[in-house]
Parts: sequence; C-alpha cells; structure tokens
Amino acid sequence: MDKYDSVNASNVCALSFFSGCGGLDIGVQLGGAKVISSLDFEPVAVQTLKANPFFAHSTHECADIRDKKGADYSSLLKSHNPEKLIIVGGPPCQPFSKAGYWITNEKRKGINDERNMVYEYLRIIDEIRPDGIILENVESMLHPTNKAIVEHIEQRFVAMGYHVRRYLINALALGIPQKRKRVIFFASLKPFKDDLTFLSEEEIVKVNVLDWIGRFDSETLSESEETTKGKTYDFELSEVPPGHNYIALSARDGYPNPKFVANKRFWNFLLKLHPLQPSWTIAAQPGPWVGPFHWNNRRLRVREIASIQTFPMDYVFEGTRRAIQKQIGNAVPSLLGKAATEYLISQL
Repeated sequence: MDKYDSVNASNVCALSFFSGCGGLDIGVQLGGAKVISSLDFEPVAVQTLKANPFFAHSTHECADIRDKKGADYSSLLKSHNPEKLIIVGGPPCQPFSKAGYWITNEKRKGINDERNMVYEYLRIIDEIRPDGIILENVESMLHPTNKAIVEHIEQRFVAMGYHVRRYLINALALGIPQKRKRVIFFASLKPFKDDLTFLSEEEIVKVNVLDWIGRFDSETLSESEETTKGKTYDFELSEVPPGHNYIALSARDGYPNPKFVANKRFWNFLLKLHPLQPSWTIAAQPGPWVGPFHWNNRRLRVREIASIQTFPMDYVFEGTRRAIQKQIGNAVPSLLGKAATEYLISQL
C-alpha cells in the first residue's frame, strides 16, 4: 500500500483551515487522517496545494474563514461519512509574534488585533463539532502579554464540551533539523488517556542539517537568487565561521578591525549554518542579510529550506521565489504535524 492508498483507506477525516502550502496537512495525512478539505486566503498557497497529488482527493478553497459557515461542509462530510472527524489549523500568528514586542504594551492590540483569526477558528469548530482539534501557533503566544488569548482558547474549548491539552513542542525532539518551537492546543470530546512522550529537552535527538540538505549542495541545483557576490556584506558573510553570526566580526569575539558592535543588530544578521548542527528557524520574510545562510556563503535554496521544514522531496511549490520562501517559512514542519496528529487520533 503506497502513501496515497493509505490516505484513502483512513477512517479519520480532517478539515484544514489556514492551510498555507500544506506543511501541517502533509503531517496530518502521514499521521493517519485524510484531509478532505483545505482553506487558505492566499491564492498562491492554494495553487501549491492543488499542484500536489498527495492532496488530489481534497477540495481546495481560496477563501476567508470569516465568510465560511459550518453548514458549508455538511454535504462534504455526508459524502465521506468518517468514523472520526478532526479539524486542524494555525490561525495567523502576527498578533502573537516576537516582532510585536517592539511595540509598547499600550499600543499592542493583542487579543483585539484584527489579524487575530482565533475567534473565527473557534466559531467554525463550534458549528461543526468535530471529535478532535489541533490549534497550533508560535512559541511567543505564551508570552505574558498574550495570557488573555491563551485563557480564552482553553475556556472556549471547555465551554464547548472538549477536554484540552496544551504543549510547547520543540521540533528538535522529533529529529527535525531545526530549532523551532510551536504551541499546540489539542482538544477532544473524550478525556485524554495519555500525555505526549517527546517533550523532554534532555531527550532531544542529536540531529544535524547536513544529513537533510547535503544532497542539494550541487552546482546543478543552483538558483540565481542564492548568490551574494558583489552585494553589500558579501565579504563579511565569508568571514563569519559556520554556526555564528555577525558578532564573530566584533571586538567581543576578538575580530581584528571590528566590522560590527555586538548586540547592535538582530541576532540572525549574517547568521550561518553549521553543517553538523541543526538549523535555526526558517523565516517567512527574511531581510536581504538575515540568515540562516549556507556554510558555503550563499542563501539557502528552495529544496534546502523545504527539507529543513521536512517537506517531502517531491513536493511542488508554486509562485515566485519570494512567495515560496513565505509559504515554507510560515509552514508547520510536516513531521511535527505527523506526531501531533498521531497523538490526537490515539486519544479520540
């Protein structure tokens, strides 16, 4: 039975919201559920979903969740008639991002931010009433400033009759070659029987990025966008040792004729991968000199950032290079989605 047959044979179906280019949805299907519907507001992300045979059995809709009702899915659910139904999604994270901390608490909108789609996600969950739910978001959602929204999510789930678990999951604990933490809320109509078993920082798998992207370091796979030759900080990038950032060129690290002052720039300025260490978080919209860069003094290639996010090697991305970077950077690592889905299904 190949991966497509096993998906079609699943008796657990999933409705996906804020689907993006499918990072979480891939994991959902690898974890044992069949994604029968996806929805996203970005046309290019929906084009990516449609371009991949892994989701050939799914309906893909480019729409705003605010315009959707639970009743819109009645006929689809009737046609599939799943034994168990789950809803998965990660509402837009801008209201909870670390970038927001540069704004004073008096000016931050937080729970009232118009980009906060959590309420819409909870609304449609309440209208559909699935057996289980995954709600994922950025680590900084747990910042004290966001306490009200975290409490609101948990209280709403309980009010709807769900049991709730919340975890901060480090992708490294799953062997994913990236330092990336995500907050995941699990909700189930049945009480949870077990706890997650891969959360211990002491048990994090030793993983290096070379094992995942080394195969793509060939001139035949080069991209025009990857070169920094002749650009502003090309020489400085070449001087940064693998595993370091611009601070390696400062007086603090003993660099002769220092180019920079430590702690005066963002930490990921001229940040360079070390082949024998995991990657830092892949950004959705990095600035021109924001890393991680490849240890060979170039920007990472599409297939490299996709592999760091554990997308399948044959996964197709639509759009411009910038649009693809945004899709991949905003995605949930697929293997994290797989582990989360396996856990949820085991509790239903």
